[in-house]
Amino acid sequence: MLIVVSSALIMFDRPASRSVAFAGFRASFTDIAAPLLELAAQPIRAVKGIGPYFRMQGDLAAENAELRQQLIEARYWEDLAYRQRDRIEVYESALNVQTQATQDRIGAWTVADPRGPFVHARLIGRGRNAGIADGYPVINLYGLVGRVYETGERSARVLLLTDLNSNIPVMVDRSNSRAILTGDNSEYPRLQYLGRNPDIEAGDRIVSSGDDGVLPRGLPVGVAVPTRDGGWRVELYSDQAPIDFVWVWPYVPAVIPQREEAETASAEVETDLPAPAETAPVEAGDTTQPATEEGGQ
Repeated sequence: MLIVVSSALIMFDRPASRSVAFAGFRASFTDIAAPLLELAAQPIRAVKGIGPYFRMQGDLAAENAELRQQLIEARYWEDLAYRQRDRIEVYESALNVQTQATQDRIGAWTVADPRGPFVHARLIGRGRNAGIADGYPVINLYGLVGRVYETGERSARVLLLTDLNSNIPVMVDRSNSRAILTGDNSEYPRLQYLGRNPDIEAGDRIVSSGDDGVLPRGLPVGVAVPTRDGGWRVELYSDQAPIDFVWVWPYVPAVIPQREEAETASAEVETDLPAPAETAPVEAGDTTQPATEEGGQ
């Protein structure tokens, strides 16, 4: 009899063959039974939750101790950062150095992700009207994302570090070993031109070197990861969170000094040249030489 009743319930439970009366009866029964089942399940849930509750308390205590230790270390690094900031301000004032302030960064939301098999880029919702220009580096909360390569009035395109056309000079923060970070449309871009005996280890921090004069020095890029074939790739810091909000850094690269010196030298030479002396025209038939300022004909 139970098998027959179960078969009938399964047959009538199909959406195509479900009657309105049966559906209404089942809904009414569920409304009545749900509060009773919820009330009966509460003691069982309480008993089952005793073990996980005490285990969770132990984990919370360990996590709390770890967070306290991190807070102590963070306070030390905060004090050190303040001291370094004051020292740098004194050096910049003595050397008359003008640097880009962090407050000058331009915040922007990414509005599109035109990612494809050949192009890795992002579209941000600010452009030339906000002070953005081609070549500006783009960073998020964790590290370098890429650089601006196409700017409009109200939008700009950001070429990601993973793009096939991305090539930026980087260095190992520990040893100052130079390399070129080359994107190949994969998750981890490659490190190329490291030299024969590069001083690099797994887990080394990779930052921008600024050797090209386009990107500033010291922007965090990622962590060095060895490959099976003996090469190196970089696990990007910027991939730790979705790239939703970014900052565009209005970095102005240094001007090549040779051009300025050459232009200044040519201008000084032109101004120092003596004016040509004027000579009287020689009439036809006159065989005498014109007089000079030193005397004599």
